[in-house]
Formats: sequence, C-alpha cells, structure tokens
Amino acid sequence: MSAEAADREAATSSRPCTPPQTSWFEFVLEEALLEQHLQKPSPDPPPVQLIVQFLEQASKPSVNEQNQVQPPPDNKRNRILKLLALKVAAHLKWDLDVLEKSLSVPVLNMLLNELLCISKVPPGTKHVDVDLSSLPPTTAMAILLYNRWAIRTIVQSSFPVKQVKPGPPQLNVMNQIQQEKELTENILKVLKEQAADSILVLEGALKLNKDLYVHTIRTLDLLAMEPGMVNGETESSTAGLKISAEEIQCQVCYDLGAIYFQQGSTNTAVHEKAKEKFFRTKELIAKNGSSSLHFTIDEERLAGYCQACEVLTSSSDDASQQATPYSQIHSCMKSGKYQDLVKIFLEDNLTLSLPEQFRQSVLRELFQKAQQGNDALDEVCFKVCVCNTVCDVLQGRIIDIQFCQLFLKPSKEKIDFLLEVCSGSINLENASEELKRRMAAFLKNLCLGMEDLQFVFMISSHELFIKLLKDDERKLLIDQMRKRSPRVNLCTKPVTSFYDIPASASVNIGQLEHQLILSVDPWRIRQILIELHGMTSERQFWMISNKWEVPNVYGNVILGIKDSLTRDLVYILMAKGLHCCAIKDFVHAKQLFAACLELVTEFSPKLRQVMLNEMLLLDIYTHEAGAGASGERPPSDLISRVRGYLEMRVPDIPLRQVIAEECVAFLLNWCENEYLTMQVPLPLVQTNPYVKLGQLLAATCKELPGPKESRRTAKDLWEVVVQICSVSNQHKRGNDGRVSLIKHRESTLGIMYRYFMGILFFFPLQEPLVLTTILSLFVKLHNVREDIVNDIAAEHISIWPSSIPNLQSVDFEAVAITVKELVSYALTINANNHFWLIIQADIYFATNQYSAALHYYLQAGAVCSDFFNKMVPPDVYTDQVIKRMIKCCSLLNCHTQVAILCQFLREVDYKTAFKALQEQNSHDAMDSYYEYIWDVTILEYLTYLHHKRGETDKRQIAIKAIGQTELNASNPEEVLQLAAQRRKKKFLQAMAKLYF
Repeated sequence: MSAEAADREAATSSRPCTPPQTSWFEFVLEEALLEQHLQKPSPDPPPVQLIVQFLEQASKPSVNEQNQVQPPPDNKRNRILKLLALKVAAHLKWDLDVLEKSLSVPVLNMLLNELLCISKVPPGTKHVDVDLSSLPPTTAMAILLYNRWAIRTIVQSSFPVKQVKPGPPQLNVMNQIQQEKELTENILKVLKEQAADSILVLEGALKLNKDLYVHTIRTLDLLAMEPGMVNGETESSTAGLKISAEEIQCQVCYDLGAIYFQQGSTNTAVHEKAKEKFFRTKELIAKNGSSSLHFTIDEERLAGYCQACEVLTSSSDDASQQATPYSQIHSCMKSGKYQDLVKIFLEDNLTLSLPEQFRQSVLRELFQKAQQGNDALDEVCFKVCVCNTVCDVLQGRIIDIQFCQLFLKPSKEKIDFLLEVCSGSINLENASEELKRRMAAFLKNLCLGMEDLQFVFMISSHELFIKLLKDDERKLLIDQMRKRSPRVNLCTKPVTSFYDIPASASVNIGQLEHQLILSVDPWRIRQILIELHGMTSERQFWMISNKWEVPNVYGNVILGIKDSLTRDLVYILMAKGLHCCAIKDFVHAKQLFAACLELVTEFSPKLRQVMLNEMLLLDIYTHEAGAGASGERPPSDLISRVRGYLEMRVPDIPLRQVIAEECVAFLLNWCENEYLTMQVPLPLVQTNPYVKLGQLLAATCKELPGPKESRRTAKDLWEVVVQICSVSNQHKRGNDGRVSLIKHRESTLGIMYRYFMGILFFFPLQEPLVLTTILSLFVKLHNVREDIVNDIAAEHISIWPSSIPNLQSVDFEAVAITVKELVSYALTINANNHFWLIIQADIYFATNQYSAALHYYLQAGAVCSDFFNKMVPPDVYTDQVIKRMIKCCSLLNCHTQVAILCQFLREVDYKTAFKALQEQNSHDAMDSYYEYIWDVTILEYLTYLHHKRGETDKRQIAIKAIGQTELNASNPEEVLQLAAQRRKKKFLQAMAKLYF
C-alpha cells in the first residue's frame, strides 16, 4: 500500500534503544501549549521542527523486562504525539513545498502514513484499487497527498545534490547520518516500485469534478475523540479546509507533468504527456490566479518545463520549432546541423537573448561529443566558444579559460572567424560607447597577446579595428609592440596607421605577400597591394603565386595595362575569382568578379565586357548547383543574358570557348529548343560552331516524337558529327625508308575538335532527351563498323542513317571512347534510366566483361519493375538482351541459369537449355534453381537426365517441382502465366542479389 512498513522496520532498527524521557505531565503540558505556540508570529522552534520532535518521541522503541528491543507501543501517549504532529502539518495547510524543505524523507513518510491511518484508509489496500469518488472527501484528499508526495520525491531524487562539506568526524553523528541515508534509500526504492500505481491514482483524481477537504486541527481533534463522542461531522462533505476541484487539478497536473518529464529521458514519447499536463497547469493558473491556491506552484519552473516540452516534442518540419532560439538550437544539436547552430549563436550576439548558463551548457555538450571521438566537432566547438567569448566581452564578463586554451595556437582561419564574429556582433552605428570601448579593448589585448606579426596584421588591418581604435590608441599599441619585440624596426618615419606594423621591410613584404595569397576579400587584397607598391616598385606581384592562372586570351589584355598597381589588382582579382569558381565557392567568386568589374569599368570597355561574360558564366554555375539541381527553372533574366551573349557582336572582345559551350548547354538543358531552332540569328549559326551544333540537337530533340519528320534534321546532325570524327590518311616515308600511314584531322570538315565535343561540350548537358539523342547517335556510329560483332542497343537509334559513304575516314576508336564516356556521364545524371543501363551493359558485353554486363542488365530490369515485383517491360528485356544474358551466364559456367533464362525468350530455346543442363561442371546453385523453372518440358528433361545419371536426390527435386498443381497443363492460360511470372520474379531477384 505505501512505504509505511519499510519505514517502521527501518526506524525500529536504526533508533537507539532508550526509554521515553518525557514525563506524562510534561507531555500533557506540551499538548496544551501547542495551540498557543502555533499562534505566535515567529514561533521558536518553527512549527515544522515540532513535527520532527513529536514523531521522534512517538517512534522510539521500547525495552521490555528482558532488555529486548520492542517496536514503539501503540498506546495513548504515542497516539497523541502523532496527533500533535498531524496538527502542526494541518496548521501549515499540508503545504508539501514547506514540508519537503524542512522534513527528511523518512519523517515526511511517517507523517503521511499517519494521515492515511487517521483518515480511515483501509490498511493493506492498494490506492490504485480504491474508487476516490466513493470515499469521504478528507480520505480521498489524504490519498492524493500521499501519492503526490511519492511522485514529487521520485522526481526530486533524480536531481543532482550538492554534497555538504563534512565537519569534524564524530562517530555517533556519522552513524545517524548513515542510518538515515539507508532508510531514505529503502523508502525511495519502495516509492519507485509503486510509481506506476501513484501515477494511475493521480490520473484518476483528474476525473473527479468535485471539491475535496483536507484535515484541519479541529477535524483532527474530532477524529481523536472516543467513538461514542463523534457526531459524524468528519464524514460529511463540509468538514475540514475546502480545496476546490480546479485547485486540485492544477496541483495534480503539475506533479504528473514533472514525473512524465523525468521519465521522458528514457521514453521520448512521454514528453507529449508532460507537455499536456504542464500546459493544463498553466491554463488553470491563468484562469484562477496563483494567489487563490492553497498550494503554491513555482511559476518560473513551470515556464521552464513548458519551454523544454515545446522543444522536445517539436518535429523537424514543425513551423513552431522556429519560434525561439532554444527550439532551433535543440533541432540543430539533434540533427547534427552544427553550422546552423553557429549561425544562431552569432545572431544572438546582437540580441543577447540566450542566458550565459545556457550558452555554456551547449558548449559543454559539444566538447563531450568531440571527446567521444567526433573530430569534426573540434571546429564547431571553437566557433561556439568564440561566439560565447565575444558575447561575454560585450556584456563585460571575464573571458573564459576555454577560449584562451583554444587560442594558444592561432591560425588564419581562426583569426578570420573571430573577426567575422566581432563584426557581426556589434552594430557600430547604434552601439553605445561602452560596447565600442569593450570591443576595442578586446581586440587590442588580442594583438598584444600574439607573437606572430602576421596574425597581428590581420587584426590591426581589419575594418572594425580601424573604426574602433583612435589614431593615438593605435600609435600607443605600436609603441608597446616595438618595446616587446627586439627584431622590430625602430625608425621614426611616419607610416600610414592602417599598415603600421613594427617589422623590417623584408619581413613585412613577405608577410603581406603571404596575406595576399591567402585572402579572398577584395577590399583587403586592394589594401595589401597598395602597401606593397608603397614599399617597392620593382616587383610584379601578380607573379608571386603559380596558382594564379588567367586564360591567355585575357592575360594579354590585362598585362597591357600601364599602371602596375591596377594591372596587379585586376590580374589577381580575376585569377582568384576563377579559382573560387573552379572549386564552387561561388559566393567569394561573385565578390571578386564584382570588385574587378567595378575597377575595369573606369578605364577599359573591353575588360568590362570580359567581366560581364565571366559573371554570366558564374551565374549559370550558381543556378545549376543550386536551384537548378532541384528542377527549378532559371529566371527569365538569366536566359535573356545567355541569349545576349550568343548574339553579341562586339569586335575585339577576347572570348573563352567554355562560355559559349556552357551557354548552349544551358539552353539545351532548359529546353529552349524554340529559340535554338527558330529565333537564333542566321549569322550566329554560321559563325559559332557551338550554336550550330546546339541548333541541330534542339531540332532533332524537338521532332523526336515523329520519327519520319525528324529524319531530315537527324541526318544533318549525323553528317556534322561524322565530319567531326573523320580523319584523312597520308603516306610518309620514314628515315628507314619505310612508308607509314598517318591519320590526321581535316580541319576544314570538322566544326570543332572531337575532344572538345566529346568531353567539354556534352558533359554540361543534363536534359535526358538531349543526352539520349547524343548517345543514340554515337551508338549508331559505333554500330556501322564493318568489323563490329556485337551491336549496342539504344533508344531512337532508328532515326539515324544506316551507312557511311567513307567508312575508312571515321576514327572508330575515338567513337568507342566517346560512347563509354558519354554513358558513364549520363548515368551520373540519372542512374535509374534503364535505356542507359542497357547501353552500359552492352558495352561491357562487347568488351567480354560478362559479370559486369549481367550486373547492368539486371539493374536495368530492376529499376523499371520495382525490383522485379512488377513485370519487366518487353522493350527492356528484348530477345536480344535475354540472349546476351544467356551467353554471359554460359561463359561464366552458370549453366542452370542459362536453362532458366531460355524460358524468358518468346520461343523457348530448348536446344540451348538442354545443352546447358548436360554440363556437369556448373558454378551456380544447380538444383536449388529448379523451383524457378516453369516449363514442364525442361523439368521432364531434368528428371530423365538425373535418372540416367543415377542422381536420385536431384531427380526427386525435379519431380517435386514438376508436380506442383499450378504447372498442370490443364490449367487455364491465366494460371500458367501467373505461375511463370511468379518464378520469373523470384529468379531475377535471386540473380540481382548475386550480381549486385
């Protein structure tokens, strides 16, 4: 029923065996003075301590005449002492918050058990089995009080407890502490075992829609009277202190919410229940007001519970999750989106809404995960620590030791991020002077604490540093650094404060060049070049890095700029922009190109057009890598700019070939076939080979649904590609007198080099129809060879001409390489296109790679049939494909698979099947595959074959397979087809598991 038994047993064994020392007269006097004592404004001792005294007196064991320890006797004296303890609790209105703060678990357990006893709760009865609605109000309230305390005690025991520093060791005191600790643990163990019952009791209490009453001093006096003197008032509905139904629900909901929240650490679904209870509590408090409650609720703690429940029960796609930074942070920690977490901390540095303790707790959790072996979190820990440190600086707090430890070995990346956080954490226009002063002091002290002048320069040359520190402060900082370093140049020649770094000229130039190589900030690049040119005019700084590469068509124009500073700046900005574009760092590339465009606009219309062209290419790349990857069409402005580039007729503008390729591929990818076929200017088609080829491709794709109409445009495209792949033969006599045959390209016939067409131009294409068209063209070109043994199948292959007038002029080796490269690229665009998979399989088959060929044949069937759960379309598994699969299995010595595949043909190939089954050296599972055979003739042949060989076991397997009722020849055709389809499915799935 409760922890009373455990409590009394433990109490009996733990209390010292001393007889009662309070005389009866003193005891009666104590009872008489209790009322006066409780009426004092500040009684001494406090009322709660009286409970301890009374219960300790009542629970002292007795000693009989044989000096044997006996349990406390149930006499009038002890009953009155317990009654006095209950009266004190009644005086405190049974406020569990007050009682729990002052009473230990054993004492409060004893007190509430006495309340149950005096409230007529039947002993030995489980509270969960009692109908609260049928009990007297005070009895029901006593049960609620006990179960509420049980739940609250379990929750409280889960919190960490600060260890009290022990005083001088005293044996008797230590024994008492140890006994009380053991007693508490025993009671907690019982309470936890009864936790489920207590929860059910409290859930049942929420269904009560009536007021209850709790015992007062008066009702306790009435209960203590002799049975004949009680007039039944305590059994009525008006006895005691009235507690309204809503107040009861408020308290019970709060306690249930706390236990559900505590259980949620092992069962996340319980958090939903906790959320429901806490929000119900919040509603009741808002409705009735907290002042009307007889029992207080910590509203700050309730608000914390509600906020935590909102976070823990929110789904990743829930819009409410973005309501608070706490929700966002929890989502990022749960999903591993740590870069978003850093962004939240950085944004909060402006609003300062997150408490310091919360920030530190998130950082501690990240450190713990990093220490568990997740090395990728080291950078995240540093970034969050920097955000916290800058927040501490702005709020005037001491810098944490973790930041100092992480900054023992600074690096360029660390300094860059620190400066980014500092810049993003303060709005200089609206910030107070105090905030500016704190940030300036932080940056200044950071410079003084660094030994590497390279990093000092990074900070001191930053825009934020210059704006925050005045000229005299910067000069003072320089003087301090000069005194600190013996290697610095002590010349007093005035230098611009922006670059006033105390170092020798050679050291300074080397450091600036290093910064120039690393930087991708256009503003910083410009400032560094200005400083370098101020130090020396003899060097060409665009040559300091061999990684800075600019196309020759641009380099000739840029290097023709007379001003050396402008020449270096334009060259470096373009080189760095092209590099960022190549590594797909499109954000920095756009910044660099924009700065270069702004610079060249002032003096060179030619370079201005060059930069506009490069920014167009950058925008194409950005769209294809971003919105275009998800299928979103490009904006009309971008399409117009692409058309404008192709139609551009500005003379003497250096042009890069790749831009024209990408523009045509861009239009083809987004199905701008109407423009390419009808609207593109004729002079552009005649002068730009990429546009010509794009127009032919667009026209062919546009007319593909009608094969007859598309043959004319297909023929034009075919002739162009044949010309591109054509070579002429020349004879040349060598030094040894022999005549050798040399192949070389006819430049007048080809529109562009085969290499550019096969590798650079086609590969930006992503539109499936265009890729399919190009693939089928090259496959057809590959198949027209006279010495070809195994044709490659392709979609729309019939639209191309079937012969070439001059076969010897075509470089078929290059065609074969192009086919392989194209199909490999196409499968990176869509790995589930079954026609492309068949082409890949045919290529492997033609090159005698039979296992790989089977892999792709099976994959082609799997992707178009839901892993063979549906029938493979007949245009995928044609007779030619099945025959090639049969040949692959035969050459791999999988003869039983050969026999089964022979059934897949429109006309079963019994000759090949029987020949395969006669092979005894088979590398497949042989008789394990018999269950996949549905052709009765093949099964009968197997039965005969095994009988002839004396293989009884295998013959029985074949007989079992042939004896299945669904293979009976008398069955309807639908049944036979269903049986065949079921076996096809199982066999192909087994083959796929074998070859995938």
